[in-house]
Amino acid sequence: MFVVAVLALRFVPARWTTALVVVGAVVVGVAALAGPPNTSTDSARYAWDGIVQQAGVSPYAHTPQSTALTGLRPDWLFPDKVDGTCEPLKPRYRGLGDGADGHCVAINRPDVTTIYPPMAQLWFAGVRAFVPATAQYMPFQVAGLLLSLGVTLGLLAVLRRTGRPTWWAALWAWSPLVAAEAVTNSHVDALGAALATAGAVLVVFGRPIWGGIALGAATATKLIPALVYPPLLGRWRHWWAIPVGIAVFGLLYVPYVISTGPAVLGYLPGYLSEEGYEDGSRFALVSLVFHGDAATVVVGLLVLAAAFVAWRLSDPSRPWSGEVLLIGVTFLAVTPRYPWYALLLIPFVVLSGRWEWSAVALAIALRGVWPSTDAYRWWLLAAVAVVLAVTLVRTSRTDWQRWWARLTFRSPEHVR
Repeated sequence: MFVVAVLALRFVPARWTTALVVVGAVVVGVAALAGPPNTSTDSARYAWDGIVQQAGVSPYAHTPQSTALTGLRPDWLFPDKVDGTCEPLKPRYRGLGDGADGHCVAINRPDVTTIYPPMAQLWFAGVRAFVPATAQYMPFQVAGLLLSLGVTLGLLAVLRRTGRPTWWAALWAWSPLVAAEAVTNSHVDALGAALATAGAVLVVFGRPIWGGIALGAATATKLIPALVYPPLLGRWRHWWAIPVGIAVFGLLYVPYVISTGPAVLGYLPGYLSEEGYEDGSRFALVSLVFHGDAATVVVGLLVLAAAFVAWRLSDPSRPWSGEVLLIGVTFLAVTPRYPWYALLLIPFVVLSGRWEWSAVALAIALRGVWPSTDAYRWWLLAAVAVVLAVTLVRTSRTDWQRWWARLTFRSPEHVR
């Protein structure tokens, strides 16, 4: 239905398109508020980190399991066990590890500290600052809806400024994936995607300082938005975004380092190991050929190669295709298993018009519905086939020659 609706929007008179996109975004977003998170409990950790910070405690200092913070535990996050067990409350709750007369908990991995970087923590604290500890999932869902609508309005503004049809924004505004992961499940990746998109747009429109601030904040939300940088660097002036972004990233860590010290790394190293990134077992496609450390090295080389190609081939005034290339190739190499990672890709699909890369987002989303590694590989390979086929059809011989000249640092006059 989503695809049919977007295709139908192409035939609507232009004067109505923007209004329909916005109204549709509101309807889809409000519908996504209808229930609690349904495929992830990450927002329970967000709520706990926010509650802890409101009490003046660093979220990196204690695990949810720690008895040091028992006085802060709201009943909806830490309900009592039922007849000495959490079984009746599963799958939303699990045992806290404090005995038969203890509590259940909605937070995953309650025995480890938080994984989220400082900008994410500021977001958690900011959302929870306006509600009591008894407020459950709705605050983050409403915040996710506002973020999603903000991205929609931003995309519409950029499309109008660049003279492109505004119906493209519906790929984000009406997306079931966006509604589910940004609103229902309230993933902080929506904030990272919003800041990354805003930062890239600001750099392209001649505001590298402000763009760098937004990109630094995006990277301090989830590290993966750092991928947005390379395609933006086609003009020397744009390079100012790098030191500014690094400075913002570092400054956001300062308050937490002062209060917690090296513990600000949280569970990130353990998470990377748990997810199989350290030993290479995590990479669904690359692990078909390479294993162990070799797989990790190959993935790193693929991402570096994609970054180089995106940097060399991107038009500084319209780097959106380069953004899609780099983010898409990185996802194909790293093969994230969680659909909310795709939130970073979709805005750049909208801005670039490279709809074929939506196949990568679809493959990642399907992995969340059907968690089979073998099936995931087929979906990823199908996405690769779609991207290659559409690219071959839409790219002229002159474009290939021009791209080769750019990659080999030859002047345009050598292209015939």
